[in-house]
Amino acid sequence: MNQPQEAKRELVLLVDDDGALRASFRELLEADGYDVVEAGRPDAALATFHARSPRVVVLDLMLPPSGRAEEGARILEAIVGAIPSTKVIVVSGTGETRLALDLVRRGAYDFLQKPVDPDVLEAVVARATARLALEDRVGELERGLAATADAPALLGRAPAFTEARALAEKAAPSVVPVLLRGPSGTGKELFARFVHEKSQRHAKPFITVNCGALAASLLESTLFGHKKGAFTGASADAPGLFLAADGGTLFLDEIGDLERDLQVKLLRALESGEILPVGASKPVFVDVRIVSATHRPLEDMIREGSFREDLYWRIRGIEIALPALVDRPGDIGVLAQHFLNLARPLVPRAGRAVLSPGALRRMEEHAWPGNLRELRHEMQRALVVAAGRDEILEEDLSGSIAGRVPPKPSPAKEHLEGRTLEEKIAALERREIADALSATGNNRSQAAQRLGLSRQGLLNKLARYGIG
Repeated sequence: MNQPQEAKRELVLLVDDDGALRASFRELLEADGYDVVEAGRPDAALATFHARSPRVVVLDLMLPPSGRAEEGARILEAIVGAIPSTKVIVVSGTGETRLALDLVRRGAYDFLQKPVDPDVLEAVVARATARLALEDRVGELERGLAATADAPALLGRAPAFTEARALAEKAAPSVVPVLLRGPSGTGKELFARFVHEKSQRHAKPFITVNCGALAASLLESTLFGHKKGAFTGASADAPGLFLAADGGTLFLDEIGDLERDLQVKLLRALESGEILPVGASKPVFVDVRIVSATHRPLEDMIREGSFREDLYWRIRGIEIALPALVDRPGDIGVLAQHFLNLARPLVPRAGRAVLSPGALRRMEEHAWPGNLRELRHEMQRALVVAAGRDEILEEDLSGSIAGRVPPKPSPAKEHLEGRTLEEKIAALERREIADALSATGNNRSQAAQRLGLSRQGLLNKLARYGIG
């Protein structure tokens, strides 16, 4: 199979205890132009993943020592918890539909039943790498925008917003820590990038880590690094993110989710400027500016004993409160138009994409529980639905925004007999998504929670299945 040019150098990790099968998969994928690394056991798989950061993983579900599905599921959760964008293709000897659906909910990109058809494996890996290429392009556009004064998080005239931006601009030239507060989706990472780009460290790295996405055992090694042999599977030295950010800025997102044991180690690093990699005997000095963010009430957590007060005062330096989008109704139009312009290169034959007065009125009346993140995805969806028209109309918006009540799904189950495994999974997903939306009155945040998905994950599936 001819491989797309952009995916030629993608690194693929093969995880399977069957050495012969790994060898055949490796030969197949290397012939398509991929770089391939292998692991036969869970500890080696995680060590290789953290050392090499492959963006595509082909993961056998039944791994030693137990040979049960829980082994592969644990690896899956560790991988997508560390780097959510990783495309994990799960392979299993059982084709049970509910198992496959459960793994997709946990973050798997796709599910293949053994014996795997080589052509199918090639096609799924090619699709995964094409998806990564698209995500890379979107990320480049967003990072370019974030480095300018016209970045989407930095557009607007609402008083609370302009106050936050002015304070960020004043804080940027200093080395004082910055703490960004506000609901999820309000643009905290874009504000953190703004602080970095306006600082004297702008030519140095800007490194981001989500403190709530990793278990404590993985996060310590991720932050501070580890020495070879420090733990099972540590086959090489790993520098850690503090060292990667040396001379620049380290953005600690969702710091309120940091486990208490790690809070102590983080405090020590911030006070002394020294980090101790796992398994090392001597500390390493680093020069890093810290920008933190949280949507959680840290003061309440201090009273409850789940967040250290000394760490709070160390990161608080300059506190910047970011307003929710519902508190910026006058900014909806300019932000929406900006996201439409940003999405146009991603949609073939997109029109000029101008909001109609009716669509804008509906959007200004909406509560936007997902804030900027929700608005961005709504504009991407509207541009697709508009199908090349120059104007975005009310009917191009999602039902919850345009005021339409979603139809109740039929209580009768879809007939799945005779369908392929992939078709069965899709049918079950559509049914459960429709049920969750119906049960929550089309509240997507609540529906995502019921389904065990992130809001963005649910939005992606709504677009995939054409559910308005």
